[in-house]
Amino acid sequence: MASARQYSGGAKGNRSLERGIDILRAFRPGVDTLGNGEIAERTRLPRSTVSRLTKTLVEFGMLDEVRAERTYRLAAAVLSLGHAVRMGSPVLKVLGPLMLVESTRRRLNVGLATADREMMVYLESIRYNPRPTLRSIVAGQQVPMEATSLGRAYLAGIPEAERDKLIAQFRRRTSAATKALIADVQKSIRAVRRDGYCAVSWQPGVLAVATPIVLDGLPVYALNMSMQDIEPTEALGSEIGEYLMAFAARCNDALSDSRPDSALPQRPAAKSARSIASHRRPRSS
Repeated sequence: MASARQYSGGAKGNRSLERGIDILRAFRPGVDTLGNGEIAERTRLPRSTVSRLTKTLVEFGMLDEVRAERTYRLAAAVLSLGHAVRMGSPVLKVLGPLMLVESTRRRLNVGLATADREMMVYLESIRYNPRPTLRSIVAGQQVPMEATSLGRAYLAGIPEAERDKLIAQFRRRTSAATKALIADVQKSIRAVRRDGYCAVSWQPGVLAVATPIVLDGLPVYALNMSMQDIEPTEALGSEIGEYLMAFAARCNDALSDSRPDSALPQRPAAKSARSIASHRRPRSS
């Protein structure tokens, strides 16, 4: 059966390894370098432990030391790991080319993501941008699970026990995880169960629709389509949802062909629709 991302932690794992990974996770987009004190604050690890582990990570090529600043930055080896993930993903190998064709065909953004703890990380993001825009999503970028269509579709696709654990983490992580937000998450999960997809507009002028991809023996994935520079409406969400469900059915067929031992669920084909361009906001010249 498909599985949710799990991180055991504690006595069952290698604590030094876990702490080293936590140090690497402390580096986020927009942060060039971090010192031991900043890393200790972000990871809640003792500074002496951080000092010892950063030296080890430098020795093994995972961090570069900036001696003049007494700080560290991620080394190129970390980027090579991400490249290996993309090149080695059996799901991305099958779906990547299909996503590119579908994005051009529908004039929509198409993305594929899976969970990284309580965040969603893009494995691939095909952006349909006939003109440059300020909003750009790339492979490896993270988005909040609880706020996005990708995250909510993922939550709908994992076992209830794992979903409850993640929702509890949302509440602990931020005060923004209000009752209203959690209720909205539950509403999206019900929509996936009813329609196969959920529609979410978590940024102004952007509408995203997502569905879970559940593969036997692999983590749960989420597939989405989105538009920007539009006025999000229920009708538009339904229209994109039809496109998405038809595309998801083709993706499942392709994955079934690539994994003949897998019994993947088939999704109903959607009706043809061609009016989506009329929803785009006109751009000023």
